[in-house]
Amino acid sequence: MPLPHDPNAEHKRSCPPEELLVDAEANDEPTPLANPPRPWLLLLGLVLVALNLRPALSSLAPLLNTVRDGTGLSAAAAGLLTTLPVLCLGLFAPLAPMLARRLGAERTVLLILFTLAGGIVLRSLFPVAGLFLGSLVAGASIGIIGVLLPGIVKRDFPHIAGTMTGVYTMALCLGAATAAGATVPLAGLMDDSWQLALAFWALPAVVAALVWLPQTRQNHHAHRAVYKVKGLWREPLAWQVTLYMGLQSSLAYIVFGWVPSILIDRGLSPTEAGLVLSGSVMVQLFSALAGPWLATRGKDQRLAVVIVMSLTLAGLLGLLYAPLSGIWGWAVVLGLGQGATFAIALALIVLRSPDSHVASSLSGMAQGVGYTLAACGPFLVGVVHDVTGGWGATGVIFVVVSVAAIGFGLGAGRNRLVRMKSEHV
Repeated sequence: MPLPHDPNAEHKRSCPPEELLVDAEANDEPTPLANPPRPWLLLLGLVLVALNLRPALSSLAPLLNTVRDGTGLSAAAAGLLTTLPVLCLGLFAPLAPMLARRLGAERTVLLILFTLAGGIVLRSLFPVAGLFLGSLVAGASIGIIGVLLPGIVKRDFPHIAGTMTGVYTMALCLGAATAAGATVPLAGLMDDSWQLALAFWALPAVVAALVWLPQTRQNHHAHRAVYKVKGLWREPLAWQVTLYMGLQSSLAYIVFGWVPSILIDRGLSPTEAGLVLSGSVMVQLFSALAGPWLATRGKDQRLAVVIVMSLTLAGLLGLLYAPLSGIWGWAVVLGLGQGATFAIALALIVLRSPDSHVASSLSGMAQGVGYTLAACGPFLVGVVHDVTGGWGATGVIFVVVSVAAIGFGLGAGRNRLVRMKSEHV
C-alpha cells in the first residue's frame, strides 16, 4: 500500500529520550536465504496461524451463560474473564520483539502456538482458577504472535504485502466466526460439556504449529540488524492512531464477549446467538478486504472512518434494541462496519509511517496500548449489567466509545506522516 507523500516527512526535529528497538526482520528488503522457504508452505502456515488468533476469544462468548451457571460467576466476574485475554494482548505485546531478537520470529511463533494450546486446555481443567489462568496464557500468546505476523508478511511478501495483510485479516475473521458458531454445537456433541467444547480449540493450534515447523529451519536470525525509532510516544499523530485502534477494538471485544449473552437474554437460544455472532464475523471477511480499498480512494481516510464507525454503531444499537425479527440484518450491518474499522486501523499504521521500521514501532505502540485500552470495554459492560440488572444502559457505552473513536479517527485519518525516522544501530 503506497504511503502518501508528505513534503515535511524529511524534516528533522529534536526527539525525546524514549527509544523503541525494532526487529530488522521488518526491513524493506528481504534478507537472502541459504534455504528459501516454499512460498505456498509459508502462506499455508501464515493462514493457519492467523486462524488460531481469535477462537480462544470468540469460543467462550456463546457459552458464557452456561459457564456462569456452572461456576457461579457474577456478570462483573464474567466481564473480567472476557477482559483478561484482551488485556493480555496489550500487556504482552512488548515481549514479541524481545523474543524475536533472541529466538527469531519463526521459532517464537512456533513456541507461542504451543503455549496458546496449553492456555486453551488450562481453561477447561479447573472450574474457576483454570478459566482465568488459561485465559491469561491464551491472551498473552495471541498478543505476542499478533505483533510478529505482520512483520513476517512484510518481509517475505514485500511486493504483495497489502494483499497478504488482507488475507491475514480474513483468516482472523474466519477463525473467530468458526469458533463462535461451532462451540455450542460441539458442546452438544460432547454431553453438554462446556469444558470439552472450549478445550477442542487447542487442536487447531497444534495443527498450525506442525505446519509452521518447517519455517523454523530458515536462517533469518543470523542476518538481522537492529533499528531504533526515537520519540514516537510523544508524537500526537501516533497517539491518534493508537487510540483509534484501541477504541474500535474495544467495541470488537465487547461483541466477542457479550453480544451472545445479550441476544440470549432477549430471547434467542444459545445456538442461535452463537450463529448470529458467527454470521456477523463472517461478513467481516468481505469488509476487511474492502476497508483498505475504501481508505485509499479519497485524499485521506477521514470520511472512511466516519462511514465504517457509523455502520458499527448502528449495528450494535440494532442488536441491542431493534426487534428480533430483523436481527440478522443488524448483524450484517455490524459485520460490514467492524471488518472495515479493523482493516482501516491496520492501514492507518502503514499510511501514517514514513518507513517500515517506524511502521513496526507504531504497530507495537498501537497494539500494546490500544489492546490494553480495549480491555476496559468488556469489563465495563459486565459492571454496568450488574449495577443495572439489564442491558439497556450498554447502549450508552456503545455511543460514547464510537463517538470517541470517530474523534481520534478524524485526527489519525489526515494525510500526514509521523515525524519520526528510524536509525540503524
